[in-house]
Amino acid sequence: MRSAFTSLKRLILASIACVLGAAALTFAVDPLQLFRPSRLVAAGYSEDTRVQNAGLIRSQSFDTAFMGTSLAIHFRQSDIDRALGVRALKLAMTGSNSRQQGFVLEQAIDRGARRVIWAMDDFSFNDAADIEADPYLSVDLYRRTPRGIASYLFSTAMAKESLFALLRSIPPLRDPLTRVAPYLPVKFALSDVDDIYALPRNFDVARGYNAERTLAAFAYITDPVRSRFLGEGYGYEAMVRHFERDVAGLVTRHPDVTFDIYFPPYSILQFVAMRDASPATLKIVTDLTAHIAQRLSQLSNVRLYDFRAIKAVTHDLGNYSDVIHHSPVVDAMVLGWLANGEYRVDPNTPLASLEKLKAQVEAYRVPKP
Repeated sequence: MRSAFTSLKRLILASIACVLGAAALTFAVDPLQLFRPSRLVAAGYSEDTRVQNAGLIRSQSFDTAFMGTSLAIHFRQSDIDRALGVRALKLAMTGSNSRQQGFVLEQAIDRGARRVIWAMDDFSFNDAADIEADPYLSVDLYRRTPRGIASYLFSTAMAKESLFALLRSIPPLRDPLTRVAPYLPVKFALSDVDDIYALPRNFDVARGYNAERTLAAFAYITDPVRSRFLGEGYGYEAMVRHFERDVAGLVTRHPDVTFDIYFPPYSILQFVAMRDASPATLKIVTDLTAHIAQRLSQLSNVRLYDFRAIKAVTHDLGNYSDVIHHSPVVDAMVLGWLANGEYRVDPNTPLASLEKLKAQVEAYRVPKP
């Protein structure tokens, strides 16, 4: 009996030692750079942006935060810096809602962002879980609460990432592990912060973005079997409430921060799909963006831009991979428009560009495939 008890005691002590050792390794390596910029080993970055952003806000030097959904995810920080003369931190998150975006931006502002560039998608105002209960974004990790720090330090996944980072820092292993990292079950495989969720520099733009793909996507989402999904989650009153809380509330709490907010240049087919298959959804979208334009035009620290009615871009279906996601060529155009102040909404006539868009949508005829 005594022998069994002694063995159990040793097992427990060994288990505790292993857990504490793994936590110590994670603290020392700090793959997320939550406590300090990476020094012990070369920095690594993940495309899991909802987690990675918590570390970027803590470890990077920036004066501008760049936020959005998948429409803003492929911008490179270096391109933003070059075009706008800023030191940007890209915080865009695919499929993110306004609660997540507003929360993350608040953290970035608290860490020194004096300018926010925000790509504002109407669908980000769909209903979602309260930020305190969001299963996809850990507020405790961002706030570095005891619970958040414990979940980070005692995570087996983070211990694995720390061990990989440590091995990759050994000179003979550095190059081979860096080459195979994208194929291994590790998240922090990127060596350059500029590459987070950016398209490869040798990406075939013509193959990824063309009219054939755009028209195929339009046919897919307007098919009667699937067209009901065009309006899923859209409710005018709820979306206005989310905008007021997550955007207008954030802007008014930080009058010393400049907000450059823009409506992204969706292809015309995004709105035509609603026109043809879900007109009630189109009305919600136009009514919502009318409210947003009028509300933001009243705020002195906001510069609002509307890129949705630029016919030379939005009617050229070769600029898109589906009905909303535009190519890197258009990314560069967006940065140029922001740099030059083009297509800025006049606070005296905040609905002018929306009326132009509505006229274009009404008149547009879908080309035959």
